[in-house]
Amino acid sequence: MMQGFQSLFKIPELKQRIVFTLLILIVYRIGGHVPIPGINSEALLAFFEEASQGRGLLSLYDLFAGGAFRRATVFALGIMPYISASIIIQLLGAVVPYFQKLQKEGEEGRKKITQYTRYGTVAISSMQAFGVSVFLEGIRTSAGIPVVPDAGFGFRILTMITLCAGTILIMWLGEQITERGIGNGISLIIFIGIIATFPNAMLDEYQQISGGNRAILTEVFLLAVMVITIAGVVALTQGTRKIPVQYAKRVVGRKIYGGQSTHIPLKVNTAGVMPIIFAQSIMFVPQTVLGFWDNEFMNSLARYFDYQSVVYWILYGTLIVFFTYFYTAIAFNPVDVADNMKKHGGFIPGVRPGKRTAEFIDNILTRITLPGSFCLAFVAVLPFIITRFVNVSFNFASFYGGTSLLIIVGVALDTLQQLESHLLMRHYDGFMKTGGKIKGRRRF
Repeated sequence: MMQGFQSLFKIPELKQRIVFTLLILIVYRIGGHVPIPGINSEALLAFFEEASQGRGLLSLYDLFAGGAFRRATVFALGIMPYISASIIIQLLGAVVPYFQKLQKEGEEGRKKITQYTRYGTVAISSMQAFGVSVFLEGIRTSAGIPVVPDAGFGFRILTMITLCAGTILIMWLGEQITERGIGNGISLIIFIGIIATFPNAMLDEYQQISGGNRAILTEVFLLAVMVITIAGVVALTQGTRKIPVQYAKRVVGRKIYGGQSTHIPLKVNTAGVMPIIFAQSIMFVPQTVLGFWDNEFMNSLARYFDYQSVVYWILYGTLIVFFTYFYTAIAFNPVDVADNMKKHGGFIPGVRPGKRTAEFIDNILTRITLPGSFCLAFVAVLPFIITRFVNVSFNFASFYGGTSLLIIVGVALDTLQQLESHLLMRHYDGFMKTGGKIKGRRRF
C-alpha cells in the first residue's frame, strides 16, 4: 500500500489533482475561522459551553460545518443547505413527472437538476441565515453579555448576505474539487469538517489518562472497540449481493452483440448515511418543542427524549430502520432495472423478464436491507451507549459510529477507489495487491 501512495506523485496529472484538492480544502478550513461581522466570539463560545447545546437541534449543522456554526463564522451553515436542496430534488424526482423526465434525459437533464439544486441552495441558505441571525440576537451568556452587541435589521441583513455567500462559496469549492481535483467535492468538504474535530477528541482522551480519570487498559479497550467498529462499518459499506445477469446474443449486420454474463450489485446499505440524517432531524423535534415549557411534567417527558435514554435509542433505531427502507425504495427502482434489462436482451437465469424480474430483484433487495438497516441502527446508537456507560466525551464517542463514522468511511473508500483507478489506468499497482478492489459508495 505504501508503494501505491508513493506512485500517486509519479503521475503528473494525478499529482496536480491531489495538490489542487488539498489547496481547496485549506481554503475551506481558513474560511471556517473567519467570524461574522458584529459577533462577540468570546460570548458565543461561553454560551455554548454553558448551555451544552452541542447535541441539540443545530448539532447536525455544526457537524457538517466542522465546528464553524459554534464559532459563528462565514461558513457557519456549511454545506447543509446544498444537501437539503439535493435531497428535496431527489424526492421530487420520485413523485413529480417533470423531475422524473429530467432524470432520464442524460447529461442535459443532469445539468438542469444541478441548476435547480443551486437555486434551492440559495433559497434554503437565505431562510436559514435569517433564522441564525435571529437566534444570535436572542442569546446571552449567564453574565448577561449579549452575543450581538448591536442587534437590529442591519445585522440581520448583513448576516443573511454573509452566510448565504459563504454557503455558495462552499458549494463552488466542492464543484471545483469534483471537476479538477480528486474525489467528490461535497463529500470531501463534509469529511474534512468531521476529521477536524478528531484531534481535540484525542486531546480530551489524553487529558483523561494524564489526570488519572481513566486507566490505560480501559483506553486500550476503547481503541480496540473503535477499530472493530470501523471494520464493521467498512464491511457494511462494501457489502453487496450480486445477482447474475445473462445477455442474449444479437446479430446486427455482420456483428454479434451480447452473449456475456454480468451481475447486478445490490448494496446491503443502499441508503448510505441518509436514514441517520432523516432520523436525527425528526428526533430533534420533540427535544426542541418540549424545551419551550418549563414545568415538571414536560421536564419528565423530555428525559425520555434525552440521547442517554433507552426510549430514545429504541425510537431512534426504529426510525432508522424505517427510513432505510424508505430511502432505498427511492434510490433504487427494480421496475426500471428490469425494463432496461429487457430492452437490451438481458435476463436473470431462471426468472422471466419483465414483471417477474422486478419482483425477484425487489424481494432480494428487501431481504438484504433488513440486516443492513439493523446494523445501521446499531452503529447510530453505539455512540450514545458508549457515552452513557463509559466516561468519554460525546465528541470522542461520535467516532464510534453514527453520521460521523459512516461519512468518514464512505468518503475515504470512494476517494481511495478513484485514486486506485488512476493508478491502474497508468499501469501502476493499486493499493490492494491481493484480495478484492476497493469499492466506493453512494455520494451526496
